[in-house]
Amino acid sequence: MPLLLLLGACAPAIQVKTEPAADFRLSDYKTFAFYEVDASGDGLGDSYQPQIDYLQQEIAAQLGKRGLTRTNADPDLLINIGVVVDEEVQTRETNLRSDPPNYIGQRRYTWRSKEVEVGRYKEGTVSVHLVDRDRNELVWQGTAETILRSKPEKLQEQIADGMEKLFRLVP
Repeated sequence: MPLLLLLGACAPAIQVKTEPAADFRLSDYKTFAFYEVDASGDGLGDSYQPQIDYLQQEIAAQLGKRGLTRTNADPDLLINIGVVVDEEVQTRETNLRSDPPNYIGQRRYTWRSKEVEVGRYKEGTVSVHLVDRDRNELVWQGTAETILRSKPEKLQEQIADGMEKLFRLVP
């Protein structure tokens, strides 16, 4: 059991935020369709489409659990998805107090404090907008943000967890 807790603690936390319209209830809607997907960011890469498809499957599954059906003929809700993936660089600063020079023998030795790269990672944000098609009005929006896993199968687990966490907050 402690090993499972340790492994769970290593997973990056998914931060979610939602903002529903004042009178929004998902139970007022029966059907949905995906309308627009906007993907951007320097960390997106060339082969992101399978992950976008998986994201749509997870959103459809979450809405299906709530009783909605996916359709292309006059849906009640239109779903817009925004994805931003940025590559980030983790650095640390060297300084004389914590990182003294290793070589102290030459008279002309100089040493300066500087930023040192210690790693790279990708940070991803997904925004989901639910739009009432008849009124053409945004009725709910939510975002999920986290540091992305590098292995595709782990990333898909992360997408599933993030969408489950996000849609749990839909009224």
